[in-house]
Amino acid sequence: MTDDRTGSADRFEQQRERIRARYLVPRAARPESSARGLHHTALVSSDVERTVEFYQGLLEFPLTEVIENRDYAGSSHFFFDIGNRNLLAFFDFPGLDLGPYREVLGGLHHVAISVEPARWNHLRDKLIDAGVELLEHNEVSLYFRDPDGARLELIADPLGEMYGSEVL
Repeated sequence: MTDDRTGSADRFEQQRERIRARYLVPRAARPESSARGLHHTALVSSDVERTVEFYQGLLEFPLTEVIENRDYAGSSHFFFDIGNRNLLAFFDFPGLDLGPYREVLGGLHHVAISVEPARWNHLRDKLIDAGVELLEHNEVSLYFRDPDGARLELIADPLGEMYGSEVL
């Protein structure tokens, strides 16, 4: 690394350490969360059927419901089971000229979904066979994009762990 990049890395690590020291409460002293869990994460779909074929057909997340979006007549709100009573939801907005997916401050970077290691390997093979471009990291994470460009991660680590370390 150049001196400039090394200095930046050191500053970023100092910032993380300051935040840990100020806000991170040890597990034994950490209060219980006020939340029950993630009910659903909602993304936008440009094509309901294509989205269902990708998430149910390719990733094997069962479609659980399709209802009308209460906020936009003609729009669908549909849900996929991603395990542990969690849902991945979508809206379509027919007639609106929405632009392509973009990462913006305050926006979505990626959705990480935990799968069993054997299922991870199975889905990896299906994604490769389908021609989906993948980035594999540490033989535990697969990063790829859905048909509308949203970035997804399939991670073989159990819920509450990240690359062998407990994060919950």
